[in-house]
Amino acid sequence: MREFRSFGAFAQHLEMLAVRGPEITHLMVEAGAEEIKETAQGEIGFYQHDIAPFPDWAELSPEYEKSKVAAGFEPDAPLLRTGEMKKSIGMSVEGHEAVVGSNDKVLEYHEFGTDKMPPRPVLGPAAHFSKPRIFSMMAKTTFAWLAGVRLRKVQRLK
Repeated sequence: MREFRSFGAFAQHLEMLAVRGPEITHLMVEAGAEEIKETAQGEIGFYQHDIAPFPDWAELSPEYEKSKVAAGFEPDAPLLRTGEMKKSIGMSVEGHEAVVGSNDKVLEYHEFGTDKMPPRPVLGPAAHFSKPRIFSMMAKTTFAWLAGVRLRKVQRLK
């Protein structure tokens, strides 16, 4: 823990915290979005179970699996064909806000389901299950920032 030899040194530390606060917050939001994006991409191709409050993924129909294999795609790999859906998941960060998502309409159909297809959500569960890792990272970063420890990622940005 950092010690201050005078009120002036403490005041200078508080001033530095105020100046760097937005930058640190942006980095934490960006790291959180990256965690969610990577988690979502990692879910594609594997059946998802025990993902409450979201529905478990329904098994693909035998007919659909046969057509996938006949077309040269991997069996038992839901939502994975060419890998384009996985690659379509991206993120954008602006200030203290981030969005993780995809412009792929097929992923939207899977996320929410359709009249003929059960939902196989990807983005919602990724955000839900990333929370503990994101909160831990944010807590460590906040503590280091308040304690005056230099953050490597901040140094690399300059």
